[in-house]
Amino acid sequence: MLVNMSKLLADAQKGNYAVGSFSVANMEMVLGVLKASEELNAPVILQIAEVRLKQSPLELIGPLMVASAEYAKTPVAVHFDHGKTIEKISQALELGFTSVMFDGSHLPYEDNVEQTKEIVEYAHKRNIWVEAELGCLPGFEDFVFAEKAVYTNPQKAKEFIALTGCDALAVAVGTSHGGVRGDDYLPLDLELMKKIAAEKPGYPFVLHGAASLPPELITACNEQGGKVEYLRNCSEESIAAAVKAGAKKVNMDVDNFLVYTTEVRKFLNEKPSIYDPRKYLKPAEEAFQREVMHKMLKVLGSSGQY
Repeated sequence: MLVNMSKLLADAQKGNYAVGSFSVANMEMVLGVLKASEELNAPVILQIAEVRLKQSPLELIGPLMVASAEYAKTPVAVHFDHGKTIEKISQALELGFTSVMFDGSHLPYEDNVEQTKEIVEYAHKRNIWVEAELGCLPGFEDFVFAEKAVYTNPQKAKEFIALTGCDALAVAVGTSHGGVRGDDYLPLDLELMKKIAAEKPGYPFVLHGAASLPPELITACNEQGGKVEYLRNCSEESIAAAVKAGAKKVNMDVDNFLVYTTEVRKFLNEKPSIYDPRKYLKPAEEAFQREVMHKMLKVLGSSGQY
């Protein structure tokens, strides 16, 4: 069932769990997320970012995401992530997305406030939830998001929410987009997460870049012929602790993409005569579903919450 983000995150706040927001790029990924949600009776969010629209045009992937959510047996919100332009944010609203994010994190603070406020006013007239971002996450994910982290100031976060009227705020407390080079899991600043949440009790804060890049997932892919760099991010245990500390929407994608790709490579290595994509995309979908279920059970705490 297609629902507004406000209900999902209000319930998450009451139950002290987080709702996973999973990036998708095709029908198999959408089905993997929804089957995981239904298997575990867990609310969930389907999302796509503006930077991904060259590969997955919004006018095509958007209706698929919305229609799939409408037919789901569990509560599903459809979210437009990292929106950069009013044109694409507006298009997402017209297509039936129930939540949009404006990413002004790269802008000076005053400009971020001004532009976020404009998006909020535009979206609220249409009863659509708006997420914003304050702080900056480093990382590699097809492109460099930022060279270094700029952590979110708790008092500035409270002020930003008051000035813009945004419904949710993505904060920077140690995670990264797509991972960074390092020898171990990145430290996540749980005390900062608690301080941010304490400034605005009951408010739904968001954690971006919350895939953990376990080395074993990268190894499994590389054993099938991949050449994936061993980038690092925060551990699943620290992400789970951040959920308890105040993060109620958690964005995840890289781990799911890794297992999906590994399954495709494995199938083609073992059955090189097969050329029908329907045959090798099915096990990839199932691997995607299993990883989403793992996150719901072990990290988010959202299993059985519907």
